[in-house]
Formats: sequence, C-alpha cells, structure tokens
Amino acid sequence: MEITSTGAVLLAIAALAITAAVTEIARRRRRGVACETPPPPPVVNCTALLGLLPALLRGDVPAMMRRLYTEFGSVFTVGVLRVTFLVGPEASAHFFQGLESEVGHGRLFEFTVPMFGREVGHGVDDATRMEQGRFFVEALKPNRLRIHVDPMVQEVENYFAKWGQDGTVDLKHELEQLLLLISGRCLLGREVMARFDEVCRLFRDIENGLNLMSVFFPYSRVIPSNRRRDAAREKLHAIISDIVRSRKLQGDHHHDHQEAAGNGKHDVLQSLIDSRYRDDGRAAAEAEVAGLVISLLFAAKHTSTHASVWTGARLLSHREFLAAAVDEQEHLVRKHAAAAADGTGTITDHYGFLTDMPTLHRCIKEALRLHPPAPTMVRTALKQFAVRTREGHEYRVPAGHTIASPIVISNRVAYIYKDPHLYDPGRFGPGREEDKVGGKFSYTSFGGGRNSCVGEGYAYLQIKAIWSHLLRNFELRLVSPFPKTDWSKLVPEPKGKVMVSYKRRQLSTT
Repeated sequence: MEITSTGAVLLAIAALAITAAVTEIARRRRRGVACETPPPPPVVNCTALLGLLPALLRGDVPAMMRRLYTEFGSVFTVGVLRVTFLVGPEASAHFFQGLESEVGHGRLFEFTVPMFGREVGHGVDDATRMEQGRFFVEALKPNRLRIHVDPMVQEVENYFAKWGQDGTVDLKHELEQLLLLISGRCLLGREVMARFDEVCRLFRDIENGLNLMSVFFPYSRVIPSNRRRDAAREKLHAIISDIVRSRKLQGDHHHDHQEAAGNGKHDVLQSLIDSRYRDDGRAAAEAEVAGLVISLLFAAKHTSTHASVWTGARLLSHREFLAAAVDEQEHLVRKHAAAAADGTGTITDHYGFLTDMPTLHRCIKEALRLHPPAPTMVRTALKQFAVRTREGHEYRVPAGHTIASPIVISNRVAYIYKDPHLYDPGRFGPGREEDKVGGKFSYTSFGGGRNSCVGEGYAYLQIKAIWSHLLRNFELRLVSPFPKTDWSKLVPEPKGKVMVSYKRRQLSTT
C-alpha cells in the first residue's frame, strides 16, 4: 500500500513534468514562428531602491540615476512606480520620435492647467494643443528671431548701465530680473512695461504655485499657494486680454504704426494674436492668447535664467575657457564694428554679431549639457512598443507605463562624451563634435525629434546678448563656492546665491 501510493505520486509528478516540457516546447515553437515577443525591461526591486536611500537623503539625484543605469542598463523599470527609464540615444529614439498615438502626454501635466488656463496646453485636446504649438513655432522661427535682438540688446545695456564701477552682486538675482525685462519686452510687448512690476508679482505667484502639493492636487483650494496661483492667473489673464482686445480694435492702423515705430507687431504677442487655426481659420481668442503667452513666459524665464547662471558659474570657474570667450569678443567687436553699414565704427547688426560667436555658443551648450533645463523628460506609453539597446537587447515597454528620458544621465554617457563629468566646451568644436559623432539624440538638453524645444534659438540669443555684454564690459570673479543643484525644486536650479564681483572695463571704444 505504501509502495503503491509512493509510485502513484512519482508517476503523477513525472507526467506533470513531461506535460510541462511538451507545452514549453510547443510554446517556443509558436513564438519562433510568430516572431518572439521581447521580454519586459529589468525591474528595479524594493531592495535596490533601499540601496539608493543615502543618495536620496543627500539630494544627489544624478548619483541615484547613474547607479541604476550602471546596475540595470539603458532600459529599466521602477516597478512600484510603473516608470520605465530610457537612457542614451539608442534607447531614447522612440521617446523622441514615436507617434503621438504611441507616446503622448496623457495626464502627466494636468498640474499646468490651473497655471495657464483651460484654454491652452494640457487643458485642450491633442489636436488643438498641436495647433497652438504651431503658433509658437511660427512666432519663434529662425527668420523671425532677428526682430527680437535689438530689444534684447537694449534691455541688457540699460540694465547693466545701472551697475557701478565695481561691486559684488548675486548673479542669480540679477539675471532673473534682467530676463524678466527681456521677456516682458519681446514676448508681451511695450504696453505691459507700464505695469511691469505688477505683472512680475503676479507671474511669481503663478510660479510659486508649482510645487509638489500642486502636482498631486492641482485644483485643491485648500492649498494656499493654489489659491494665490489662481487669483494671479485671473488678474494676469485680464491684463493681457485687455492688451489683446486693444490691439484687435486698432487693427491694421495699429500694425502700420507699430511697425514704423519698431515695436508692436514685432513682439511675440502680436504673432500669437495674428495666428489662425487651420481647421476653421478662426483667430486665437483673448483667453487663449493670454494663456499661451504666460506659458511661453514661464518656459523662457526658467530655461534662460538657469542656463545663464550655470554658464557664468562654469566660465568663471574655468579661466582658460573664460579667456577664450573674452578673446572672441575682442575679435568680433573689431570685425563687426569695421563692417558697420553706417561707417561709425559701432556694431549695428546685433543679430549677425550674436550669431557669430562659436566659442561662447559652445560654452553655453556645454553648461546646458551638464545642467539641462529639464533633467528628465516624461511621457506616457499609450501603446506597447519595443525598444532596442546599444548592446542589442530588445525589451517590450507596456502600454500605460510612464516613460522617462533622464537627460541628466544621457548627456553624460561615457561612450559618447570623453570625461563626461568635466566642463569642456571644446568637445563640441571642430575635429571633435562628440554629440554629432554619437549620433541622433546624443545631446538632448532642448529635447529632440517631435519633442524639440521651439524656443532653443531664442534662448541662445538671450544668453549670448547677456554674456557677450558682460565679457566685453566687466572683469568678473566668482566669490562664492560653485553652486550645487537644488534638486528639491520641481524645476532644479542653482542652489543659494551665486555671488560675483565685478569691475567695469571696456574692450573697445564701441
């Protein structure tokens, strides 16, 4: 009896094993015929996440990401969050150029709706949002950037004329103030300058409404910053809508007058007023224009302010690159002053001057490689898709996952950038061009593909207008320690004050 029972059990186990083996063979054959489905990415488990706590407590987000990248490779999923990370140009390709039906925003940016209004951005359907994106492209396309340069340069010169012969300033505060003035002039137009202090105060209340609580509870009126944000948005919308209404009422006479005077139609606000939707030809409504210009002001202010400060901090910490940038200014002043059309020996073509600065351009680009405006870009996988790594591994990213491109890591991968932790603008120069050698999506500080930032050219012009003036007119020295990144902010920025001493000088009589 005992032997019989044991034999029956063994026979059953053997039968189950044979059945399982046969089933697996059949399954593999079916998969082989129908093209085997790739596995999901490696999963970062809770044990691995616990190992990141020391870096998290230090606020060292890049160190956390580098450790995960080193341990799990260029594609991995944080299972508890259902977030799949794509590191490097090969893995990120689908993120940047996938179809809108496959890789979209989903509801990830719902928190921006109360900031800018329900009439724009993520408060409207995909088709309308894409049309509004086209409005931005038209307003900031390269052949229209030239008209913004003279107002930029004028604001820069007026602002730094208020500095004394020497002194010490918080560079972060100074550049933030200046860039608000430039944005007010070039984006909002002259009419708003009379109420600029009020506009700045309202804009800061909207900015301060962007915090961790508002991301999770964007519409909650219990949160004080949300209430201040909503009140400020309504008032700022009203101010801009009044300007829009006034310009529309004045019509063509207003355009002719402003064009002759060198303003009005030359600002981005007027371009948005003149925009038309393709489906029905209607003009953007007042509330839409107001929301669009506030969202553009928000993007321009953060990108350019942080990039300008990081550029200065890096240059002033690397004397050889600072000297090269100053030498370039000396050469260009002589070149462009001599070529001035009016024969006065002063620079008249400021657009040509600013776009003829390869050394300064590379210095800014390298600062943005190390300190990208958006350290991580996120989207939603609306459909399942496959991704292939540089090593040839293929993974299936499930529909519904958040997908993230950690630019702060992708911009520092060692197989593309030599000594990626070092500030070295020469890596973008002739004979090296590491980002181009690395292929498409090797450098994504301004996004890439469908997700490219339309304001990239505008941002570079602003930063060059500021730093070319500073390099020509001041001897500068960083007197505070090199700033750390404040990762506690939803939009990371240089932490604390960035103190710089200055002494006025002039490289030429221009």
